[in-house]
Amino acid sequence: MKKLSYFEKRDLSNITKIGKYSEDLPEFCYDFFIGIENNTSTLTRMNYAMDISIFLDYLSRFKFKKPVAEITIEDINEIKSKNIENFLSYLSFYEFNGKPYKNGEKGKARKLASIRSLFKYLFNHDLISSNVASKVETPKLHSKEIIRLEPEEMVKFIDTIETPTTFTKKQLSYNKNTFERDNAICTLFLGTGIRISECVGLNVSDFDFNQNAFKVTRKGGNQTILYFSEEICEALLNWLDKRKTLDLPKDEDAMFISLQKKRISVRAVENLVKKYAQEATPLKNISPHKLRSTFGTNLYRETKDIYIVADVLGHKDVNTTRKHYAAISEDLRRSVADKVKLKK
Repeated sequence: MKKLSYFEKRDLSNITKIGKYSEDLPEFCYDFFIGIENNTSTLTRMNYAMDISIFLDYLSRFKFKKPVAEITIEDINEIKSKNIENFLSYLSFYEFNGKPYKNGEKGKARKLASIRSLFKYLFNHDLISSNVASKVETPKLHSKEIIRLEPEEMVKFIDTIETPTTFTKKQLSYNKNTFERDNAICTLFLGTGIRISECVGLNVSDFDFNQNAFKVTRKGGNQTILYFSEEICEALLNWLDKRKTLDLPKDEDAMFISLQKKRISVRAVENLVKKYAQEATPLKNISPHKLRSTFGTNLYRETKDIYIVADVLGHKDVNTTRKHYAAISEDLRRSVADKVKLKK
């Protein structure tokens, strides 16, 4: 039997979660998930299932006064845009399955997008008379400062992996066993800008060291070839030398391995980046995504080509890239500050 890849296992896990959420939802929700299956990823559908569960839980408690599973399509047809607006307000502080939660503007916007998708499907299939969700305005998303490492901070960050100065004895002992791996992961983030899920899903067989290239699986399952520098190549080869000493199963192809001798998890990668960043840049909350932003910033500064940055980062829409790296325009404004002379 063929061994499932990391991404196949992730999809299977998402599908299982969708099924679990669907068990408590009305039948029209199940039809919705089937209807959008060919045009969405399993992760998108899982998020929809979670968001719609919260929305219907709200309706069952505050509008219809009956269990979620008993909500009918006729009930949904009674929903007004005001009900959805009240739901978005409710999300500021709410309870779901006995646990308290809160959502800011980003969380509210995502849940509204899920509700809009459901209502659009129901309306297009003539199950409701109007798409009231389309009339609800998206919460205004305030842009946040892009946090990234400056060149000198990048050097300090990498140096910290090799020679940490504030680690405890336990951390130092742990670091001796993980240095090559951690250095390879962080160097790969900073030198290629891959996403954390793309990093965790990498296999040894995805790499071609004759070409300094590797195959990465993007969002939606598309694969592309990226290239890396000699500096990254050295870090990866050092890790592979260390990896050979771990006595792994013969069929284990995962590139990055945990101390439990299995594929490293997303959470573990997040933790190791945070650990080194806290020493190197204590005032900045650095995550794997911030290392990706650092790469995008540096690539834009070097090329001044937003389309190249979008292509390498795997953004389908260049406007996404422009939004994330618009702050770089400050560099350009500063560079031209003395170009216009007031006195010739």
